[in-house]
Amino acid sequence: MTQDNQQHQPESNSKAEKKQSPTSSQVETAKTKPTSHVAKEAPSSAKRIIHWTIGVLIVVILFFCFLGYRYVQRSLKPLDPISNESIEVKVPIGSTDKQIGDILQKKGVIRSGFVFNYYVKSKQLAAFKAGYYDFKPSMTLAQIATELQKGGSSTPIGSGKVLVREGVTADQIGDMIQKDTKFKKQDFLNLLNDQQFLNELKKKYPDLLSSAVGAKDVKYQLEGYLYPATYSVSKNETLKQLVEQMVAKENQEMQPYYQKIKDDHMSVQQTLTLASLVQGEGTNQDSLEMIAGVFENRLQKNMKLQTDVSVSYALGKHQQNISYNDLKINSPYNLYQNNGLGPGPVNNPPINAVKAVLYPKDRNKGYLYFVANMKTGKIYYTKSYQQHQENVSKVQKANGYEK
Repeated sequence: MTQDNQQHQPESNSKAEKKQSPTSSQVETAKTKPTSHVAKEAPSSAKRIIHWTIGVLIVVILFFCFLGYRYVQRSLKPLDPISNESIEVKVPIGSTDKQIGDILQKKGVIRSGFVFNYYVKSKQLAAFKAGYYDFKPSMTLAQIATELQKGGSSTPIGSGKVLVREGVTADQIGDMIQKDTKFKKQDFLNLLNDQQFLNELKKKYPDLLSSAVGAKDVKYQLEGYLYPATYSVSKNETLKQLVEQMVAKENQEMQPYYQKIKDDHMSVQQTLTLASLVQGEGTNQDSLEMIAGVFENRLQKNMKLQTDVSVSYALGKHQQNISYNDLKINSPYNLYQNNGLGPGPVNNPPINAVKAVLYPKDRNKGYLYFVANMKTGKIYYTKSYQQHQENVSKVQKANGYEK
């Protein structure tokens, strides 16, 4: 027993030691348990931070997108809807849409050159022209783009020149004024019929305007009285002053002929009306004088003048070839339907046309008809309608078509 006890004692001690002392694997397990818990928590926190960061970025992006949208929408509208300020803008030759937008922004016409460029591209607009423009902050981008497509003045606005060519109409002069000055065409045309302004001019130029002011059925009271010349327009000059320049020049040119007009028992209005018709038909001084004689012979015989120039004016547009339907237009200016000269001038003739009316050529030959070959410029005059028809056929054949 004692031996057995002695023999088994180490075994029981060993077991006890085994129970009391942890194994190496147990020690490792004990060490790794806390580490495993931390590793699981770290990814969860990182994910929350990432999600939060992404959320904040999305909110910031949406916020700036909203601000950008509002900015674009505001920039598409006029910079100042109630502004009457006029701003002169020069668009250099070869400017790109982006450069034009930058110029407009710097001048205070629009809010954003970038948005202007975007608008132009989105609407597929093109063909903007160089020149000087009169813009207002109250204009929309659409209105500005339209003006840029029309083209600006070739000279600085407010200090330019207006060229009135021989035989142009008041409408055409209005186009030139709007193109080369700060004034608007419609304001110019309205002024030509402004009764108070007309009365003021009549007091200054009674010989010239006594028969014009108060004329009935005219389109523009001052049509025919705007003398063809080049007029300087200073920066501070008014539209009235510009028009008066033209009327004063007309009076100066007409001054030597007032007595002759009275001696011929004509009014200035009648003289300028006939001169405008002659100017529209003639090509040189000889033809002006010959055609004046034809018209005066027809008037003496109470024949209708039947001139295409009057029909073109009635139509409101220049047409080289007048159709039969055009001849039916109901207008006091249609001299295919109405006798006499019509209500007033149909353009603004030079003094050469006036002299042709006062001193016609070969009127004693009794010519009543004429037809011009538009290719050669030659004009055929005849006394009878039959001869005239023969000449018409000859001209049509020479030009490659028959009536």
